[in-house]
Amino acid sequence: MNRLNEKIVLVTGAARGIGAATASALAEEGAKVLVCDILDAAGAALAQSIRDQGGESLYCHLDVTRENDWTTAAQQAAQHFGGLDVLVNNAGIYLGKSFEEVSLAEWQRLCDINLTGVVIGIKSLLPLLRERASSSEHGGAIVNMSSVAGLVGAATDPLYSLTKGGITLLTKALAVDFGQRGYRLRVNSVHPGAVDTEMGRQTFAARAKALATDDLEIARRQSIDAHPIGRLGTVKDIAQAVVYLASDEASFVTGASLAVDGGFTAR
Repeated sequence: MNRLNEKIVLVTGAARGIGAATASALAEEGAKVLVCDILDAAGAALAQSIRDQGGESLYCHLDVTRENDWTTAAQQAAQHFGGLDVLVNNAGIYLGKSFEEVSLAEWQRLCDINLTGVVIGIKSLLPLLRERASSSEHGGAIVNMSSVAGLVGAATDPLYSLTKGGITLLTKALAVDFGQRGYRLRVNSVHPGAVDTEMGRQTFAARAKALATDDLEIARRQSIDAHPIGRLGTVKDIAQAVVYLASDEASFVTGASLAVDGGFTAR
């Protein structure tokens, strides 16, 4: 406990799934958490739940594609908590369509949320992160949520794979850039395998479609079999990886692609 004592963390897409588990896990380790999402009721309820359990948390409406929302989030972090130590870029969407099926409008939305949202977020919060990092023993951290689809090709959604692969290399490039500039900010990415969440179930549906079946259980079983560890991931599995990368325990880790995938990419 208290691995993140007094650290100020902003999590996007934090109202449900991996984001909610991550926000809760960070708070349990002593972090002050700014819960950000477009799902206002769920996000506010999560922030209240963290406070009810003795933690410090605030909800902020944030559409990651809108620069003004990021500006507001930065102001909230500064005014209520005094700055920012860690940014967790978790928000993302999955289409589950083949390359030929995806419309240009769908591609643009996918790119806006999965890629541009991360770019806007880092640019908007970099001044706050650098300020806190300058006076912190081990600096600050940025954790970008990618996917196993950002390490190997995902035939069921090639353009999702493209966006997550972009996050993988952006992470590495910024780790080098920020390190050379002396910003004292570590930048790492997390790559979940299949996780039993709403988005995870979307991947099962896409896999079932590719198998020409309506039986999602067949697709789910095939997905489990693709993970040598023999099960799907849980939101807690992914949240704990983020906690590690956000903590001072990872003070010598930057530019890393942490696969939390039950061995999926080890084959």
